[in-house]
Amino acid sequence: MKDTEVALLGIRHHGPGSARAVAAALTQWQPDAVLIEGPAEADAVVHLAAEKDLVPPVALLAHAVDDPARAAFWPYAEFSPEWVAIRHAVDHDLPVRFIDLPAGYGFAPADSADSADGDSADGDCPDELPADPLALLAEAAGHDDPERWWEDVVEHRAPAADALAPFAAVAEAMAALRAEGLGESRRDGLREAYMRQQIRAARRAGHRRIAVVCGAFHVPALATMPTVAHDRALLAELPKKVKADITWIPWTHRRLSLATGYGAGIQSPGWYHHLFTTEGDPVPRWLTRAAELLRAEDHPVSSAHVIEAVRLAETLAVLRGRPLAGLTETLDAVRAVLCEGSDVALELVRDRLVVGDELGEVPDAAPAVPLQRDLARLQRSLRLKPAAAPRELDLDLRKDTDAARSRLLHRLRLLGVEWGVPARSSVNSTGTFRESWRLCWQPEFAVRIAEAAQWGTTVEEAAVNKAVGTARAAVELAELTGLVEACLLAGLSGALPAVMRVLADCAALDTDVAHLAGALPALVRALRYGDVRGTDHGALAGAAAGLAERVCVGLPPACVGLDTASAAAMRARIDEVHGAIALLDPDASGQAARGASPDTDGLADRWAAALHSLARREPAGGPATGAPGLLRGRAVRLLLDDGRLDSEEAGRRLRLVLSVASAPGDAAGWVEGFLTGGGALLLHDPRLLALLDEWLTGVGAEVFTDVLPLLRRTFAGLEAGVRTTIGGRVAAGPLGVAPPAPETAGELDRDRADAAVPVLALLLGVRPKIPRQAAGRNT
Repeated sequence: MKDTEVALLGIRHHGPGSARAVAAALTQWQPDAVLIEGPAEADAVVHLAAEKDLVPPVALLAHAVDDPARAAFWPYAEFSPEWVAIRHAVDHDLPVRFIDLPAGYGFAPADSADSADGDSADGDCPDELPADPLALLAEAAGHDDPERWWEDVVEHRAPAADALAPFAAVAEAMAALRAEGLGESRRDGLREAYMRQQIRAARRAGHRRIAVVCGAFHVPALATMPTVAHDRALLAELPKKVKADITWIPWTHRRLSLATGYGAGIQSPGWYHHLFTTEGDPVPRWLTRAAELLRAEDHPVSSAHVIEAVRLAETLAVLRGRPLAGLTETLDAVRAVLCEGSDVALELVRDRLVVGDELGEVPDAAPAVPLQRDLARLQRSLRLKPAAAPRELDLDLRKDTDAARSRLLHRLRLLGVEWGVPARSSVNSTGTFRESWRLCWQPEFAVRIAEAAQWGTTVEEAAVNKAVGTARAAVELAELTGLVEACLLAGLSGALPAVMRVLADCAALDTDVAHLAGALPALVRALRYGDVRGTDHGALAGAAAGLAERVCVGLPPACVGLDTASAAAMRARIDEVHGAIALLDPDASGQAARGASPDTDGLADRWAAALHSLARREPAGGPATGAPGLLRGRAVRLLLDDGRLDSEEAGRRLRLVLSVASAPGDAAGWVEGFLTGGGALLLHDPRLLALLDEWLTGVGAEVFTDVLPLLRRTFAGLEAGVRTTIGGRVAAGPLGVAPPAPETAGELDRDRADAAVPVLALLLGVRPKIPRQAAGRNT
């Protein structure tokens, strides 16, 4: 293990016990150079660890210069042994080098190289992962849980007199595993050959006391040096290295808890951070934090609960033969004492304390693409600090700062950076001046920003160019209208003319009414934003009016002969178009969209005519000759709700469709379309309910099972109160007549009423006023 030149410190990635052992070993060994397992390109940015603004958890992000989507991460937390080694070297002014394969080899084409050594940004992973060495050792020791075994033998171990002795023991165990050929892979062989070459280079540089911090599994391969020619022959198999850039980015404890990538699959980063940063017994302090968290969430937890939980955790450790209480015992105590058996409260503790939401920081001096620097500037000026914990943000677009925040979040969404996601506002408002967002920063956004840098050097420029590029590549009309809406929301006036030209060309060539109907709502929604965003909607209004006219003309014939799935999709589009036209036509709604074109005058009448035509397209010669009942019933309901059809006519049409001449399946679909959106009209008009009841009781047994799923789906969509009332009406019967008027109350018994006055006065705290007649009777 230890020779005159090199100390091999085999560690477990992100292990607090290994981190403490590395700190002790470096203090004792006092090396003159520190070599760390990690991408060789990181040598260019390791000096930033001396900056006080580089606060873990952080990660090294490497990506291919020509294709930023090909990226990998190497995360470090405060309790990571590699980070401890970096800090020791920086604090003692020692040279520190990263000795693993350069990341550029991992970005070579998949058919010519192994995958990157880090946490891959695009989720690629090898088909077969090597066996976990710690799991193999735990199994050999008779433990079925490698995490608990590692805690017992390493994390709970008292400091040794010789700080290098634990590393010698771990190296011996790993040598035994590798002697059996367990866990080895071709990729590890290449990496270890490169590491040995770097150790030789450090020797040639004149360093006499070299500390190497690497995964424990690699120690046996680095302890025995083969010939230089042997390693060169291995490395000759590597593909051509791709040029890569590297920098530091903020990381999160929650991202560390994901079981993917390079040593980033730990289950309890928050707990490990507590173990590493707490002096003395960590359990009482951690349980105190758990009690504070639960009290903040209105759970009744006292200091007595904490004392009892500590006793229970220690007792469980003794009963289970463990040297100290670990996370398992501590959580068992939390569930039994602090949470009083509640798994809901326990999940809160797991989420906030066992995992945690800590987000690291990086200095401004860290390398970054210009787009990233512009985003950081905007975040500072708009006071939008990235945070790993989700939070709600309500914006009032009438305020300049909030409007600028909205534009930034929408522009980032266009670039694929979903930092903010639109959410339902906690404030009830139908105005377009209010927006609600749910913000949550993810480390992977750094890769998406680097990828988006090809579109421009500022957020606005990149969003404009990305919108124009997306429009030119779009193939569907709905995609273009959604893009127009996104451009207006993001305030991208520079992109709108080019997008509108593509939209006009696509709309002129598209004859599919379903596509036109799906595209119209987004355009009309975009028209509404002008009141608070102050954008010019002239071309947009004209395009919306043209689409609406074409939908009105083409809708009835387009609905003929549709199957069940297509009819359901068309019904959703009809509902959306109906709402859009109500906003677009100033005669149809008092809330007409701003900038509506004069061509929209009378549009509501033309839409109503289209619905009338659709409602009359009955399948006289079979299903293929008419519109589905679902769409015909929906058209009747929309006309009824708008007052363009009276209840008498609606009842007549329902009576016709429920007659014996109509197929039961078509009739059930008609009822579903008619009742979609609310069934209260069945309560207001008992005749409609009677017709439906009469038809349903007359359906033959052979077709009842076919129409039952349609009816169940229809009535399941009604409000619970409406369903209950309809059921009561049907059970009370007979239907078709108004409910009987309540019986007239009898004559008031004044003597009995007067007797209650004193009691009511006492309850209300007032003096009773006894009527004169009652007073006379009492005398």
